[in-house]
Amino acid sequence: MIEVKELTKRYGVKYAVEDVSFSVGEGEVLGLLGPNGAGKSTIMNIITGYLSATAGTVTVGGYDILEHPAKAKSHIGYLPEQPPLYLDMTVEEYLNFSFQLKKLRLNKGEHTTEVCQKVGIEEVRGRRIGNLSRGYRQRVGLAQALLGSPPVLILDEPTVGLDPLQITDIRNLIKDLGRQHTIILSSHILPEVQAVCPRVVMIHQGHIIADGSPHSLASSMSEGRRLYARIDGPKEQVRSLLQQISGVEGVEELGPREGAFEWAILPKEGADVRRPLFFALSRKRWPLLFLQDNEMSLEEVFLALTARAEEQARLAAEEEPPGEDLEDESPQAEEESL
Repeated sequence: MIEVKELTKRYGVKYAVEDVSFSVGEGEVLGLLGPNGAGKSTIMNIITGYLSATAGTVTVGGYDILEHPAKAKSHIGYLPEQPPLYLDMTVEEYLNFSFQLKKLRLNKGEHTTEVCQKVGIEEVRGRRIGNLSRGYRQRVGLAQALLGSPPVLILDEPTVGLDPLQITDIRNLIKDLGRQHTIILSSHILPEVQAVCPRVVMIHQGHIIADGSPHSLASSMSEGRRLYARIDGPKEQVRSLLQQISGVEGVEELGPREGAFEWAILPKEGADVRRPLFFALSRKRWPLLFLQDNEMSLEEVFLALTARAEEQARLAAEEEPPGEDLEDESPQAEEESL
């Protein structure tokens, strides 16, 4: 559905994005992850046609965003970090205005009602946007992006500035939308990406440093996977039972804890021993009080990968001879309306 090839955006000697390539399949929810200034918004602005690229191509629904902008943009619903809302308008007036701007040929009343119900703003349609909470304003911005039922949604920091309850509501809404749309979600909030996105692309200083599922990335960075289990049962019998479970390569005793014993279980490569462990303990009626693996969190993976990338960049800079300055490229007059 979305194909980004060798994308580069340069301002003078500064590269906002350099040689970025990735694709997003139909119905996929992709998290674009990175710290502030990593290049996430630049990539999204190029995908949506707000910015032109210095080099590379972007196709959406098979249409090049530069060669066939109208057709490519018709596939996209875009929610920028700051939703483009008119605070003096009511929700109803704003959606009608957006409907006309997009030149949609659907039944306006039926379609806007359907969109309002989908994002949960039906009860505030008659209220001024300026009087709504930040969470409802985000929902109104999302409703604007959904007008026309575009197959692709581009969401840039959709939960920034929201309280924990509003964040949970927006996350659940994005999960629901992911059943019907291809979504790119940009965020620097790692738990948000991990909760919503089956696949993440990590961006650092304009470069992709990782691409995969949160679990696969964490597994690749975790050395020597282990499970830590606290089991209330006879120590030696528990040890014997653990050693007999299929997929278990080794067992280490870690000592007593909470009136039980804690163990480190070393699975064989690729083995998932959690279910056989549970059933084996259930048959013996030995309570499992605690179970955790040593897999790195997405935050730990990201910090490790960015630290590695920064070290590689530092070493490359020390080895690279000084060169001539590149011609300045002005960012002015590059933005164009969807």
